[in-house]
Amino acid sequence: MGLFSWLFGQFIDVVEWTDDSRDTMVWRFPRQGNEIKYGAKLIVRESQIAVFVNEGEIADVLTPGTYELETNNLPILTSLQHWDHGFKSPFKAEVYFVNTKRFTDLKWGTKGPIMVRDPEFSMVRLRAFGTYEIQISDPAAFLREIVGTDGHFTIDEVDAQLSNIIVSKLAVVLGEDSTPILDLAANYEMFGSHITEGITPYFSEYGLKLTKILVENISLPEEVQEAIDKRTSREITGDLDAHLKYETGNAMGNANGSMGDMVGMGAGLAMGQQMTEAMKHPSQTSATPPPPPSKENIYISLDGKANGPYTKTALMALANEGTLTRETFVWREDFDGWKKAESVFAELFAHLPPPLDHQE
Repeated sequence: MGLFSWLFGQFIDVVEWTDDSRDTMVWRFPRQGNEIKYGAKLIVRESQIAVFVNEGEIADVLTPGTYELETNNLPILTSLQHWDHGFKSPFKAEVYFVNTKRFTDLKWGTKGPIMVRDPEFSMVRLRAFGTYEIQISDPAAFLREIVGTDGHFTIDEVDAQLSNIIVSKLAVVLGEDSTPILDLAANYEMFGSHITEGITPYFSEYGLKLTKILVENISLPEEVQEAIDKRTSREITGDLDAHLKYETGNAMGNANGSMGDMVGMGAGLAMGQQMTEAMKHPSQTSATPPPPPSKENIYISLDGKANGPYTKTALMALANEGTLTRETFVWREDFDGWKKAESVFAELFAHLPPPLDHQE
């Protein structure tokens, strides 16, 4: 070693770190064999913590401020080796600067769907993603548990692990939460706070503080979304007859619309009116159900729906139990429409007493 190299090694009299990056969490002062001069100044800026490590053991943790590295000011340094000769010789303790600012806009997201229970959909698979923020709360624990001897530790080296912790604990938090899936979108902020509270203890084991989790999206499987879209469309349409009239009016008022469009819309309106009438008067509809071509296949109208087919023997049993009455509408393929049972099958009621309103 030359004279100037030796002199340079003895002239480290200011220990500091000016961080110009946004992702560095821990930075080790690059001593590289150079000894720190006795009485040197240590500058710890705001949002920094300095940690002295001697032979692999943490000797001291210093908060923001300016320090003179002397035993009078830092009694803990008397425990370091190589402080002989009246503690006037240089020493070789390593200095780690820990960045205590918040690290924001870190991404998390589920790699696969999470199965949860829902009060409306019973069981459903969910995907979720968002961002989170962390801060080093215990520099000594962070060095011991995560950094080790890494001289330049960045957020990228731990981001994946922290994201996995969030996702792994998310299923537990979702399972304990009773908020319906459709109401989660309106409660993302509250839900994010709930997740943060539930997952924070797992981060503290690494000397980190989980300051915030933001939920950007919670999505359902495509087939469930399609079902919800169909249900929403039906709700928005409202009255079918009024909707068809509205669409027809728009088509007729459009000067650029073709005659074919108008004819098609008119046919749609007529069909819609027929459907509406059928729903309003199901017992009087002229639409014929598709029975097999047999006179024994008879349909009856119950609760506004066509039930059957029945044979006459089966109708007799229905008449005896009171399900089929004289006023019940019946239909068979040779009828020109729905008819009252008494008018076409009077023999079914011959042995039954007349209605009470016919008594004298």
